[in-house]
Amino acid sequence: MNLQLIQGQFNSKEAIDIITQMIHVKIKFHENKINSGSSEEDIKYRESKIKKLQKDLYEFRKFAEHGDDGLSIQSTIVFEKSN
Repeated sequence: MNLQLIQGQFNSKEAIDIITQMIHVKIKFHENKINSGSSEEDIKYRESKIKKLQKDLYEFRKFAEHGDDGLSIQSTIVFEKSN
C-alpha cells in the first residue's frame, strides 16, 4: 500500500515551511520516545537520528534558498508487511 503524502510545486518559502514542519514532527517523535523511559542504547540511537534530521533540514534549507524557480516535491510512504 502507498500513501501519497506530498505531491506538487512549491515556491522556496512554502517548500521550506512544509519540510521544516514534517522534520519537526519526526524530531518530536524521537524526543517523546527518549522521554518515555528508553534504554541508554535507544536514547543514543534516537539522539543520532535527531542530529541527522537537523543536519538534513539545514542542508535542505540551503538548497531551497538558492533559487526561486520553485521546487517539485514528491513524497510517498510505502507500507510493507514485515514477515
